[in-house]
Amino acid sequence: MYADLNGTLREADDLCIHPGDRGLTLGDGVFETIAVRAGRALRLAAHLDRLHRGLATLAFETVPARDALHAAVERVIAANALETGVIRLTVTRGAAARGLAPQGGGPPTVLVTASDALPPADPVSAVISTRVRRNEHSPTSGLKSLSYLDNVLARQEAAERGAGEALLRNTAGHIVEATVANVFAVIDGELCTPPLADGALPGVLRAAILNAEAVREVHLTLDELLRADEVILSNSLSVRPVVALDGHPIGAGVPGPWQRRLRGFTASV
Repeated sequence: MYADLNGTLREADDLCIHPGDRGLTLGDGVFETIAVRAGRALRLAAHLDRLHRGLATLAFETVPARDALHAAVERVIAANALETGVIRLTVTRGAAARGLAPQGGGPPTVLVTASDALPPADPVSAVISTRVRRNEHSPTSGLKSLSYLDNVLARQEAAERGAGEALLRNTAGHIVEATVANVFAVIDGELCTPPLADGALPGVLRAAILNAEAVREVHLTLDELLRADEVILSNSLSVRPVVALDGHPIGAGVPGPWQRRLRGFTASV
């Protein structure tokens, strides 16, 4: 597959990242995962908006131009003749001398990669992570940052417990998201989702759903999810029903009408 590093397009295996890049050494950067359908990057404008908000939060001195990022994404889609797949756009603070303080570094590193492998969208059993909590008080809770170890640990826990996904509580005990997705629940006939203030990532597909549907933002507890008619996980690539949580069936234990309705958002702009 072809990838684009700092405006240069070449085979992905031929690309080299500087060993002092702060994204590599410190996780100092953000990324976006963008669905490609019919050769188009879906909701690219919204992804670039979120990426630039993340760079502002991280106080990047130099920010890649929006039109250059857009062009790089389109260039990688075209080079790979990608009709259906995934684009990952990664921006780091770039190479710098050793140390935490981001001083004296070079320009940001911009990497755009492609994949034609899509994530699963089939029903999944989930668990509530007992090892990881989302810190809703941290500014990084709202960032799609390169520091994803909490998510990795929670997903490992899920696998150890025989599940395909883990849901994360925040410090107050409210359930806020999954390792790679926002959480929706149908409770007493209402579509609900945790508010961003609880530490939920401001998902691009989440925003599109909230803009189009009547959704109540509310604190969610384990008891509320267990009595929900449906629990649904959403990200830019897929909408996936949770059919069991901590070994208890959700609703009838099969995908429901809201999951089928929300799945339509993954194919629209």
